[in-house]
Amino acid sequence: MADENNNLAGGAAEQQPQGQQQQAQPQQQRGERNERGGRGGGPRGRRREPEPNFDAQSGEELVEKVVFINRSAKVVKGGRRFNFSALVVVGDKKGRVGVGLGKAGEVADAIRKGGEAARGNMVGVSLKDATIPHEVFSHYCGAKVLLRPASPGTGIIAGKTVRSVLESAGVKDILTKSLGSKNAANVVKATLNALLSLRLREDIFKSRGIDIKKVDAPKAPTA
Repeated sequence: MADENNNLAGGAAEQQPQGQQQQAQPQQQRGERNERGGRGGGPRGRRREPEPNFDAQSGEELVEKVVFINRSAKVVKGGRRFNFSALVVVGDKKGRVGVGLGKAGEVADAIRKGGEAARGNMVGVSLKDATIPHEVFSHYCGAKVLLRPASPGTGIIAGKTVRSVLESAGVKDILTKSLGSKNAANVVKATLNALLSLRLREDIFKSRGIDIKKVDAPKAPTA
């Protein structure tokens, strides 16, 4: 009996490593599949960094910012269907900016459509160095926006919605105040209308046929 027990114990000891090896092989295969980004509980591979957007006409790099993403649901017989809309602002930070709204069944597709629409609607605005040439007040539906020029080093004093438009246009020093409605789409359009209403002094004089007179710098008093 002792010999039979020893033989059974030895057989179980020999069979245990084989079972462990069989369990280790599927785990190793799952680990390799997870490293390659396949199904499983492991990592799905490295995320691709977003590629810079370039303007097809000028070849300059564009800045794309997502201002607001809205989700809508439609109740059907089988459940609810979700659709997404993305409000995107695109600019080159050199005086050109555009706004676009994209709608799709997925967030990524909505952002892509919004970016394409914004790049197609880009317009030029008048800037004076890093700020705006004069004060302007604009409204769109219930949204009202007030823009005031600021001295160098002030920065962009604005909310996130107005800031996204101003940064994309290339403004660095400005004072703003958003009044009325807080609807993101209306605030963005009111800000864009305010930038489009800006005019430089040279342009105003040129439209009136007046020459700009150069004023000499004041001289220091002499004793």
